[in-house]
Amino acid sequence: MSHHHAAPAPSAWQYRAERDPRAWIAPAVATALGALLAPAAVLFGGLSVMATDSCGPDDCSQALTDTLTVIFGTLSYGGILAAGAWLASWLLPWTRRWSVPRVWLAGLSLLPWLIVLALVFNLPEG
Repeated sequence: MSHHHAAPAPSAWQYRAERDPRAWIAPAVATALGALLAPAAVLFGGLSVMATDSCGPDDCSQALTDTLTVIFGTLSYGGILAAGAWLASWLLPWTRRWSVPRVWLAGLSLLPWLIVLALVFNLPEG
């Protein structure tokens, strides 16, 4: 009987420490989408104030006022978070260990823009 010696399997650690050849994909996609979504969110977020034109500054529904507050909060704070998440997705070490956090950060960097656009296109009645 001959004993076949299998080559030792690479350890999980070695695999995780390997360079991830696809590391650039998620940040690059986030960069491309962010370049489209961020200006749109800022533009439409800024225009959303015009929803108060019909009801004047004082007679608008609480729902509309609240939504506009959320939109501007998300644009300012979300913009900072988005920039941080986006930067981190590029700056994480390009090894497999970081592939999941990198995808999450890249996705997270788009979230504030998507939230703003969703709110703007579903503004409550004034």
